[in-house]
Amino acid sequence: MNLDEFDLNKDNLKIQPVLLGGDINCYSVARAFHEAYGVASIAFGRIELGATQDSKIIDFRINKNMDKADELIKTLIKLSKEIRKDEKVPILMGCTDEYAELIIDYRDTLSEIYITPYIDKELKDKLIEKESFYKMCEEKGLYYPKTYIFSKGDKITDFEFSYPVIIKPSDSVLYWQFPFEGMNKVYTAKDKDEFVEITNKIYSGKYDKNLIIQDFIPGDDSHMRVLTCYSDRNAKVKMMCLGHVLLEEHTPTGIGNHAAIITEYDEDLMNKIKRFLESINYVGFSNFDIKFDSRDNKYKLFEINLRQGRSNFYVTSSGNNIAKYVVEDRILKKDLELKLQKEPFYWHVVPNGVVFKYVKDEKLVKRVKKLISEGKEATSFGYNKDLSGNFKRSLYVFLYNLNHFKKYKKYLG
Repeated sequence: MNLDEFDLNKDNLKIQPVLLGGDINCYSVARAFHEAYGVASIAFGRIELGATQDSKIIDFRINKNMDKADELIKTLIKLSKEIRKDEKVPILMGCTDEYAELIIDYRDTLSEIYITPYIDKELKDKLIEKESFYKMCEEKGLYYPKTYIFSKGDKITDFEFSYPVIIKPSDSVLYWQFPFEGMNKVYTAKDKDEFVEITNKIYSGKYDKNLIIQDFIPGDDSHMRVLTCYSDRNAKVKMMCLGHVLLEEHTPTGIGNHAAIITEYDEDLMNKIKRFLESINYVGFSNFDIKFDSRDNKYKLFEINLRQGRSNFYVTSSGNNIAKYVVEDRILKKDLELKLQKEPFYWHVVPNGVVFKYVKDEKLVKRVKKLISEGKEATSFGYNKDLSGNFKRSLYVFLYNLNHFKKYKKYLG
């Protein structure tokens, strides 16, 4: 049975989520599908990761070559035939940048056998290169940090903004394909000497694309925001959930990953992003990293992720189940109402003790405690239907939480 042979408007259709990736992003998407439809997801990854290990809601399969296009296509075609024999509708979602881009690159082939809520390759190429994304932002009236594009071999010059400066790869997917000792997700150079040291280290490996040099926006983790949106099959935004980041991870490779979030409402910011997405005919999930710049009281966009973010359970747990948006839009073909998340909700992936200790803004801590007392709180891994009777999974979650106390003590003191 081909995908186009299904009557996709039937409410009694059976679905089968297929997820690419094995981290907390994957687990959170699988949980969304399980909460909404009671189905376990099939997930693929190159190695086994604790985030998805020993879970009752995920059938995790290891394929060491899943990042290779030929192997990915072959594996997914074979799996889709098995799924469709059982008269289930297969839904394909990427849970890392790399897998999301592979789905987009081969969307024409994969969309014949899977529900694939993604943009096309042409738009992808414009958005993933940060310099072209910033150009689009400028055209659409969105703010971003002062930026300088640095190419391999360039001489150090005046950036038109002072040190410290932020250094990060323009093509993060390519960057992570070639790991090296001392590799960081983002770098901060306090002066010219440190800038030279960092750029030499990056270019001593196989990464040879541009680097993004940016003005350092002052402010701790609580100045960060994250905005997750869903755009339907007609490129109309149907869901927007803004998160006020309280705390981020601070390990070298995890810096910038969100650890605790309170949802909040900002009509002006949401409307600007909505207009931007609809003007470029975006479809599927989008995820924006944003920082509030207290120097001019403006929100500055860092990047767009062409998928639901790593912290996507803050969206689902606050009342916007991401699995339902895909199913109701792409399978049931419903005309969805626009949902802007207005009510505050607290999500965290680290223990509350860590949040209370390392979030410096006492007003934010008080808001967290109030939301906890009101029962407006969730964690990605705290899913009783997965943990009940599952000793290995429960042990992992316990040790995962315990380890965060050690990590934050090491990196934040």
